[in-house]
Amino acid sequence: MLTIHHAARFITRGLKARFRDAVTELNVIRSHVSPTDIVCDIGANKGSFTFWLARWCGLGRVVAFEPQPEIARRLVSDCRALNLSNVAVEPAGVYSVSGTQTLTVPRGQSPAATLNGAAVKTDGDISYSVPVVTLDDYFSSGDRISLLKIDVEGAELHVLRGAERILKNSRPLLVVECEARHHREKHGVGDVFHYLTSLGYRGRFIWRGQLLSASMFDAAVHQRADSERYWKSKDYCNNFIFSRD
Repeated sequence: MLTIHHAARFITRGLKARFRDAVTELNVIRSHVSPTDIVCDIGANKGSFTFWLARWCGLGRVVAFEPQPEIARRLVSDCRALNLSNVAVEPAGVYSVSGTQTLTVPRGQSPAATLNGAAVKTDGDISYSVPVVTLDDYFSSGDRISLLKIDVEGAELHVLRGAERILKNSRPLLVVECEARHHREKHGVGDVFHYLTSLGYRGRFIWRGQLLSASMFDAAVHQRADSERYWKSKDYCNNFIFSRD
């Protein structure tokens, strides 16, 4: 009965993402991926994106990376309950080097877990060592990766630098959450833009359900810190789409 309950919550999370919280991102992904594609959910957490990727790439392969052990175990259980046999859940983080790194989890905020060593830390955070892998190490040179969905709370550049071969050869669509508040130096968004532009990627950001050119993005405006929970504002923009023609 507990497995059925958890599976029902898994489905509910997926539906909320598809029809409320991540409509634009998932619409773009749906129009891009094919049934036989290899795709990655990096920072899968409880699997709201994994849920849809498993369906849209039913004859392909979905790799969901989640470094928090308990959440990764639950995601494995949920995928089994729904017979999502094309999903491989990897209980590891994705980084610029393979090995181990320190994961920091704000107390009571598992979705905000980060491998970003420069992130702002507060009292009550919990830190522990987790395995990490680069995407270029994990996948063979013959694998063609169609999509990287990246939600890693400030460690975006580490993920991307560890996937440079894939970015150059496979040219995957990138769906990236990126926020200045996750970087002590407040330069994280610009650094990600610069790195991806150097590899030939074109960026867009999501504002009120619309896709706008990344050239129009201004962190001082679109990620304006003007209230206690400013990242909950309807005009706050933290989701980006990058593609190579």
